[in-house]
Amino acid sequence: MIKVQHISKSYKEVQALKDLSFEVNKGELFGLIGPDGAGKTTLMRILITLLVPDEGSARMAGLDVVNDYKKIRQIVGYMPGRFSLYQDLTVEENLEFFATVFGTTIAENYDLIRDIYVQIEPFKNRLAGKLSGGMKQKLALSCALIHKPEILVLDEPTTGVDAVSRKEFWEMLKKLQKQEITILVSTPYMDEAGLCDRVALMQNGEILAVNSPSGIVAGYERRLVAVRSDNMFGLLHDLRSWDKTSTAYSFGEFIHFTSVSDGVEGAELERYLMEKEHKNLQVKEITPGIEDVFMDLMSGSSESSES
Repeated sequence: MIKVQHISKSYKEVQALKDLSFEVNKGELFGLIGPDGAGKTTLMRILITLLVPDEGSARMAGLDVVNDYKKIRQIVGYMPGRFSLYQDLTVEENLEFFATVFGTTIAENYDLIRDIYVQIEPFKNRLAGKLSGGMKQKLALSCALIHKPEILVLDEPTTGVDAVSRKEFWEMLKKLQKQEITILVSTPYMDEAGLCDRVALMQNGEILAVNSPSGIVAGYERRLVAVRSDNMFGLLHDLRSWDKTSTAYSFGEFIHFTSVSDGVEGAELERYLMEKEHKNLQVKEITPGIEDVFMDLMSGSSESSES
């Protein structure tokens, strides 16, 4: 449904995208996962025909993003990262406006947005600018869906909303999948990667890996250890100073540690840290998450670019 082939894009001296290629299947919920500056927004703007790539090609539902841009705009729903609806129009007026732009009505496609719109319909006469973050999110999604698109493109839709609204939003996306809508969503939140069918991990305009969330994690072959003590700042410093440390990153209440050799035992690590006078030390082997894989891939990518 979406096919990207060797896409590159630069802004003067800054190369935003570097030879990207991947495909998204019909009805799939596909995630672009990466921090700010990874290139997610630039890629999405190319796919929805707002930008032209410097090199490469992309197709949406078989249509070329450069030559067939008018047709693509009729079959794609887009929700940008920043709330971009008319804040001085009411909820209902915004929805009616977008329906009119696409030559349809709220009534014609109400079944598609019912589960989402019913949550904000009691406030249909409220100005969009007066809505909470979660309600703005639901209104923007309703407007993106009102013309019954084949492909839904969402640029960091859960940024800046509370945890409950984030959970509700992903539940809505899962329901939309059942309508056979292909969904491309970007997010900087690694925990949301596990909610996608497949993901592309992005950093500095490059794709580090493409796979299912379980497949991404399965590719992590290193022994991962979680460590904590009373002095977490000192612990991080001591781990990064040890000649047997490969990586040491803070993850919540623990530091995730890998050694230069999997032959380094937990007992050896504990002895080293006890010599450094760490108190209430905890050392345990853990299963990696997607964020661990991302950090590992990012580290490998940095080493490759330096060499």
